Formats: sequence, structure tokens, C-alpha cells
Amino acid sequence: MPAAALKPKPLPTQSTAKRPVLLDLPYAPVEKRPLPPGRPREWYISHNRRLKAMRLAIALLDTGVFGPHQARNETIRSTAELIGVHPPSDTTCHMVRALLRYTR
Repeated sequence: MPAAALKPKPLPTQSTAKRPVLLDLPYAPVEKRPLPPGRPREWYISHNRRLKAMRLAIALLDTGVFGPHQARNETIRSTAELIGVHPPSDTTCHMVRALLRYTR
């Protein structure tokens, strides 16, 4: 028997599934580590905003939103509610669209 026949069939991805693959729930965030001390406040704000934008971009990609033209503020905010993140600001929504734009 060929070795390929013994491998289990992988789960369908968004691109190969017949219908959209739902976001895996429950969403389990990664274990948080303390941020380095001694930085200016603006650094912490931008750092946390970038992390939030990355989490939202990944969740949007998981739900089938692949381009910035599909990611309106309402879509991003509803995804944030779905994964249990505070609603993002307009600036964070802009960052999410930028991440979706430059991932290709």
C-alpha cells in the first residue's frame, strides 16, 4: 500500500472548502508576558494597537475576508466582538486594512 494512502486527509482550508470555513471557537489568546519597562507611553500604546490589529487581521482572514476592500469598519468591529476583543478605533481599523493589503 502506498504511503500516501495511509496519510489522513487534511481538513479543508478556506480556499478549498465548498462553503466558508467558520472561525474556530472558542478563541484562546496567547499567554501574556509583561512588556519591557522604561519605554515612553506612546510606545506601549502603538505596540498594543499593532498586536490588536494583527489579531483582528488573522481573525478576518480565518472568516474569509482577504482584501482591504472587504474589511469595512463594521466588519472589523463585528469580528472583534466575535473573538472577544474591545471594539477597535478608526486608527486600528486602518491598520488592519493595511495589514490585509500588504500580506500578498
